Amino acid sequence: MFRLSLVRSVARPLSGRRLVHASAIRRSAEPIPAPEGSGAVEASPKIASIVDSVAGLTLLETSQLVAALKTKFNITEAVQVVAGAGAGAPAGGAGAAAAAEEKPAEKTEFKVTLKSFKAEQKAKVIREIKGLLPDMNLVAAKKFVESAPKVINDTMPKADAEKIKKALEAVGAEVTLE
Repeated sequence: MFRLSLVRSVARPLSGRRLVHASAIRRSAEPIPAPEGSGAVEASPKIASIVDSVAGLTLLETSQLVAALKTKFNITEAVQVVAGAGAGAPAGGAGAAAAAEEKPAEKTEFKVTLKSFKAEQKAKVIREIKGLLPDMNLVAAKKFVESAPKVINDTMPKADAEKIKKALEAVGAEVTLE
């Protein structure tokens, strides 16, 4: 009985309200004017009617229109990316030569992996791992070290990764940065 009265008390305030989609409000308002200096070109009446009909679509209908056009003209995302990159490139073969001369971007994140350790230095490696990974207790650190090769961290900045590598190598572990 209490639940039913609670539901009614919550439902009553919402029953008188009507939720309106944002596109319905937009349709009732005047069309948005083009910004000044945008260089709008006069289009043919056929194009203007298509633009007007697309402007009257909701967001969902526009999304469906884009999907239908992509399937009709066999457009993929990869083609758009390549076409966009080629449009800004210099004319002739100079664009390909410039791209070849660019050196690859320097890697900023590294994966730190404990590959192996010296058997006589096992206790020191365990203590160092326990200190590096704050959520790890001594037993977990021991299991971690014994299950080498094991990833210490997937995404670590270069300076931190080199600091960890140096600290672990100092106690007798073999560490790689990828």
